[in-house]
Amino acid sequence: MWKKAFKRTFDIFFSLTALVLLSPVFFLLAVLVKLSSPGSVLFKQKRIGENGREFFIYKFRSMVPQCPQVSDRAWTTPEDRRVTRLGRFIRRTGLDELPQFWNVLLGDMSVVGPRPEREHFVELFKKDLPHYRLRHEVKAGITGWAQVNGLRGDSSIAERLEYDIQYTENWNLWLDLKIIWLTLFGRDARKNAY
Repeated sequence: MWKKAFKRTFDIFFSLTALVLLSPVFFLLAVLVKLSSPGSVLFKQKRIGENGREFFIYKFRSMVPQCPQVSDRAWTTPEDRRVTRLGRFIRRTGLDELPQFWNVLLGDMSVVGPRPEREHFVELFKKDLPHYRLRHEVKAGITGWAQVNGLRGDSSIAERLEYDIQYTENWNLWLDLKIIWLTLFGRDARKNAY
């Protein structure tokens, strides 16, 4: 329990600091998203988190507006026509994910953890991968061990799961700090970001 309390304290401090320091970036991105295409500034989607609990994730909108039946069940592809020009840039750089610091502050997510997935895909993956539920033993993260090792987008779910389980079984502050560093400066963190 002390590990969870420590991680939560770190998450609150880190997300509050990020929200304050990055507020000018938030404002600029909100204006650019609004000017780049019709629709809302933020994209909201239901995801599955710790202990299988549902929550809404927030991102800067990077695609043209679409109905949830499409967005909740379709992968993004490299030349996806749904992605706007600005959206391509903010997805590649990870700027679309910045509003998730609000999710961290609310307690739905952690700064670091397995990336949250949509319910449709969670149900599919659970059928094929018996240990998939283990990744839900910790809070979902803005970034994670699988992501900084190049496993995001169109990559092996089984490999991602291996990294997620490694993370849940070996969590410590230094591992979180390493993942944050690799997210910002590592070569593989942006692989398959489209």
